[in-house]
Formats: sequence, C-alpha cells, structure tokens
Amino acid sequence: MERRERRAVAVERLDGVTRERFLRDIYPRRKPVVLTGLELGTCTTKWTIDYLSQAEGSKEVKIHVSAVPQMDFLSKNFVYRTLPFDAFVRRAAEVKHKEYFLTEDEKYYLRSVGDDVRKDIADIRKQFPILAEDVRIPEYFEKEQFFSSVFRISSAGLQLWTHYDVMDNFLIQVTGRKRVVLYSPRDAPYLYLSGTKSEVLDVDNPDMEKYPLFVKAKRYQCVLEAGDVLFIPALWFHNVISEEFGVALNVFWKHLPAESYDKTDTYGNKDPMAASRAIQILDRALKTLEELPEEYRDFYARRMVLRIQEKAYRNDYG
Repeated sequence: MERRERRAVAVERLDGVTRERFLRDIYPRRKPVVLTGLELGTCTTKWTIDYLSQAEGSKEVKIHVSAVPQMDFLSKNFVYRTLPFDAFVRRAAEVKHKEYFLTEDEKYYLRSVGDDVRKDIADIRKQFPILAEDVRIPEYFEKEQFFSSVFRISSAGLQLWTHYDVMDNFLIQVTGRKRVVLYSPRDAPYLYLSGTKSEVLDVDNPDMEKYPLFVKAKRYQCVLEAGDVLFIPALWFHNVISEEFGVALNVFWKHLPAESYDKTDTYGNKDPMAASRAIQILDRALKTLEELPEEYRDFYARRMVLRIQEKAYRNDYG
C-alpha cells in the first residue's frame, strides 16, 4: 500500500525556554511542545558511533530484534537477544548486516533497564556511567521528582507502537532524527486500546475497516532533530519512528504525589493506584450486570456511562 501521512497539527517549537517560563507558561497547558536550543552537554557532538562503542565497551545489553520495521508489543513480533554493547551499536547503525539473528535487514532497539528489571529503574548514571557524564538533563522539575532516565538506541526505520505513559517526560533526541505522532488522552476512545497500548500499528495507513473510529483521533506531529527535546505530558499517546539511526534519552518524573504510583512499577507505565482500583471496581460492576437479561444490561450500562461522563469527564478541553 502506498504510504501517505494523514493531516496533522504541528507540535509547537519553542527556542531557549527557561525553567521559569516552562513552569509558568508551558507546563500547565498539558500539551506536547518541542524545546530547542537547550544546553544538553557534550553528548550532541561526542556521541558518534566510534565514541559510543569505545566509551562503554563490550558490556552485554539485552535488545529487541525485529524482522519488520513496525514493532508490535501486543503480538510480540520481535525477539530479545543479547549482544556486547559495542557490537550492538555498530549493527544498529548498519542497513544490511553480515551477522544477524533473523534477517540481513533486521532492526535493532535498545531500551535500557535496571540491573533487576523487577526492582530497579533505568538510570543512565548507573547503567551507562561514562556516557552519563556527557549529558546535561534540563532541570525543569525538582530532584526528588526524578523517576528514571531511559537510554535508547534505534535502527533507522524502526517504528515503536503507540502507547501512553503515566508520568511526564522529556524525550531528548541526542543524535539522529525521529518523527513523533501524538494523540491527546481525550481521544482514547478512538485508539482501540489494549492496556496502555493501541492496536493501530500503522498510524499513516490504518486499516479503516478494522479501526473505523481511528479517523476521529486528532493527530499531532513533530520531527525531532539532534538536540531537540520533546515534552510529552502524562497520558498523551505517542508513536515514534526513527528516520535515522539515533540515540535518545527519556527522562521521566513524578508529577503526582509519590504515593499515587504503583511501587512495583519500574517502567513508569502502570496506571496510578487509584485508577487501577477504579477499573477493578468497574469490572466487578459489569460482572454484576451479567445477572440481568440483555435488555436490562444494556439500559443500566448506558446509565453507568452517563454517570461517569457527568461525574468525571472534563469540559474544558481546548
């Protein structure tokens, strides 16, 4: 099928935004914005393929390997493999591979994790301490709010599935170019969700017979060049396409009270505790409705929807 991009709203780009301006004028709007001209350290000039390979050497890393560009977390159309970091970097930068796991044009993706995935968060200072010295993270949040710093490397052409996170974050594009497509939390009804992820993989050419409501989702889009920082507010859906081999760093922070988050969450994508409890209560309520005949179930389910809209929906979206 010929590729076509659906019309999108361009994400605003702002240059040289100070911490004060960000917190006063931008952060309260709860919309994505690309910040340019920030001081990110020497990483934007130093992180060549040769430097990356030498800096962290042959330590082993667990990576995603996919035979196709569009990775699907729901169907798991990729495999996990382990490589020395220097070998991984060189492979990820290649288009065709002499050595490979699946196919000669397979795609690679590294998403750093803690030493114990079940207990530890990703922190570039711990997993990649030498590279961490080259990075200056914008201090637009308090130190005690810090949750994780996720180091990412992607092959050219790799596309990550559409998903949301429950914490605010900066996507810092250090090298290479990415195209990011975003959708507002209010468009969740049109994204065919399975947990935190959308079933719609191809956001440029969606299957409208299978996903007819997707056309109603308002699409936002930006292209991140080296040195750009994208602010992604919590609950905003995002789909990321690496147009070039590139290195990025995601920094997540807790903008809700610390006790709001699931203490077992090391990735920053488990729903807040209150939300999880509410969903469990709703599931029990729906189970209770099964005791009624179909006509009654339909009627009272509609009443429940109306009550939720009345009590919980916001009316001040722009």
